[in-house]
Amino acid sequence: MANTKPARGMRDFLPSDVRKRNYVIGIIKTVYESYGFEPLETPAVENIETLTGKYGEEGNQLIFKILKRGEKLDTNAEEKDLSDLALRYDLTVPLARVVANHKNDLPKFFKRYQIQPVWRADRPARGRFREFYQCDVDAIGSSSMIVEAELCAAVSEILTRLGFDSFSINLNHRKILAAILDVSGISIEKHTDALVSLDKISKIGPEKFREELLERGIPQNNIEIFGRFMSEIYSNMSKILNAEEGTETRRGFTETIFKKIAVFIGDHKEGIEGLRQLEAIFNYTNHNKHNYIDIALARGLSYYTGAIFEINVPDLAGSLGGGGRYDGLIGMFGKEQIPACGFSLGLERILVVMEERGMFQKLIDQGKLKLDSADVLVTVWNETSIGESLKLAAELRRENLRVLVYPEADKLGKQFKYADSIKIPFVCVLGESE
Repeated sequence: MANTKPARGMRDFLPSDVRKRNYVIGIIKTVYESYGFEPLETPAVENIETLTGKYGEEGNQLIFKILKRGEKLDTNAEEKDLSDLALRYDLTVPLARVVANHKNDLPKFFKRYQIQPVWRADRPARGRFREFYQCDVDAIGSSSMIVEAELCAAVSEILTRLGFDSFSINLNHRKILAAILDVSGISIEKHTDALVSLDKISKIGPEKFREELLERGIPQNNIEIFGRFMSEIYSNMSKILNAEEGTETRRGFTETIFKKIAVFIGDHKEGIEGLRQLEAIFNYTNHNKHNYIDIALARGLSYYTGAIFEINVPDLAGSLGGGGRYDGLIGMFGKEQIPACGFSLGLERILVVMEERGMFQKLIDQGKLKLDSADVLVTVWNETSIGESLKLAAELRRENLRVLVYPEADKLGKQFKYADSIKIPFVCVLGESE
């Protein structure tokens, strides 16, 4: 007997699942379009050279490669020569390719959102799949921190409208991180190693973090300088988390962190620039109670060049999404360097959290979400009345009702029972003379 289960890490979506997904996607589209973002779609398959070298050491290993076809496939070839195409890994790199390819067709400031599936050769786990949707929003062409401020505002509005009452958008800056690593004496060759480890510190803890830095060849004395500073910053970060949202106290702790970073990095030119940019984002989003500074946030992808952000929800391992500025990425596909910044929402994780926390049921109770297939079922009395039943259904649909016609003549009891089984609230009975 054939295996009827989908491939590992892939899923089927039944009608109620699709309706929930469509509701969430609808909110995301509505909010993004209210901020002036336009829709974009790109192919599922990209040339392999488009994707490789853009996602860092770990990302490259998770690209789903596609074997060459027909005569092009040489089974004796080395692994690197067996593939020329790959499944889309994310939506950011394809966007960079599109901007480079259609530069003359796009406006100077191009704002786009994109909601499409991506594929990763990852090990499936709770909330992690090999095929999943990403909901990306990006602004191309401006270096202004207004871009970052609006992205954070849009994402906050989406989560609030979906019913999330407690979440944080954690912010940091790659230039600040580079400055801290430089001042700690960690060589530029080891920056990527240090950032990959730092990005996992909340999962593995400070001790394991230090051990991993040693394993990656970073000298003990540099680790001590780096570790002492991070410990000092953490104490202030915990005060921010415990402070009441939107209070002067919380703003005061944030300013204290900025001052401590400024003292530590001294006259490091790029670090000062990064610090000023991060301060500007917080000033522009003073009204946004969900923004927090997180100096341990690193984001694993290697193409980030400036501000970075990540969404966290209490009692949830991992994030609901993240992003950052990637001013150098589009230049990889053309001669001109074009500034860019984006945010990616994790649709699958959002759906899992909303399901587990009963948030969909609240939306159903409020009448904002419908999971039933129709508003009314029209019965079929006998074979000769089928035409009249179809005519009645058409009239009801013209009144903007969702109408399901029972597909055959049957006992009324069975038709009522069927309507009840699929949760249709009303049945319209059409008899021979009534």
